[in-house]
Amino acid sequence: MPPFLARNWFALSLPLAVGLAWILPDLGWSEGPLKTSVTTKAGVALIFLIQGLTLPSTALRQGVSQWRLHVLVQSITFLGFPALGIVLDRLAGGWLAPDLRLGFLYLAVLPSTITTSVILTGMAGGNTVGALFNAVLSSLLGVFVTPLWVAWLMKASGQQQPIGPVILEIVTLLLVPLAVGQGLRPRLSRWADRNKKPMGNLSSGIVLFIVYAAFCNSVKQRLWTRHGVEVLLPAAAGVILLFVLAVALTEALARALALGRPDLIAARCCGPQKTLASGVPMAKIIFGAHPGLGLILLPVLLYHPLQLVVCGALASRWGREAEATRAPSGPAQ
Repeated sequence: MPPFLARNWFALSLPLAVGLAWILPDLGWSEGPLKTSVTTKAGVALIFLIQGLTLPSTALRQGVSQWRLHVLVQSITFLGFPALGIVLDRLAGGWLAPDLRLGFLYLAVLPSTITTSVILTGMAGGNTVGALFNAVLSSLLGVFVTPLWVAWLMKASGQQQPIGPVILEIVTLLLVPLAVGQGLRPRLSRWADRNKKPMGNLSSGIVLFIVYAAFCNSVKQRLWTRHGVEVLLPAAAGVILLFVLAVALTEALARALALGRPDLIAARCCGPQKTLASGVPMAKIIFGAHPGLGLILLPVLLYHPLQLVVCGALASRWGREAEATRAPSGPAQ
């Protein structure tokens, strides 16, 4: 496989999963032959079992003392980003389809990524341990904070979302497998570390399956014939605007705290990131069989490749700058 395809197969496969849902919706909808109402939940549990197996718990102990970086990243993820989403919703939400509007709010309250933010921080010459700590902490907090945010936002907009069953299902399908994976890690850490890439590919494949199932249900419910492809333009514009504002907010707060360069890089790579790998399974749990789940997920699906491309390019530039700074100036005259 060419290197470009090997690195980007997941991002390139997302539109294929959506397209397949248009072609074969009967196969993947909740009552179809694949029984996705059950198999997607099993996939969610497997994703978080894999996360538990592959998360190095030592990162939490090693990074705990870097409190300024942690407060900044978590505040951006769960306070600053949601505030941006709410403000933009108040300003322009009335022009969007209700499910797309909910999708933007859901995007805003998601936790940060794990793998991407850590890889980008390392590529840019930043504080990798601090990035890993924040990525793990963000994922753990997101299990509780994200559904609470969603419940509050839906209630504020006049929609009802009972939080008790959602929390119970999240504990069952997310926290329990995550804890089991962490419990198994002391015995299986060498095997898990050797097979981290294949297990990551398996998790990505499951996410693609969940995306396919969500869009199959949307097609069966004729969601797209009601709204049409015109939702793509406002969705893309809103995602770009939200991303730019998140980057600007992260930069302003990080510089206000006068973070050193390694911590500044970690904040830049963690703050604007939003997880697709956890966001899709959590959406499946929070919104259940919501007929508009495909539209709710649209901002998350658009945000993922945007953050990969832009943050990847920036991290590469910051890494070259760091190498230039470390390079010797030449022999003394």
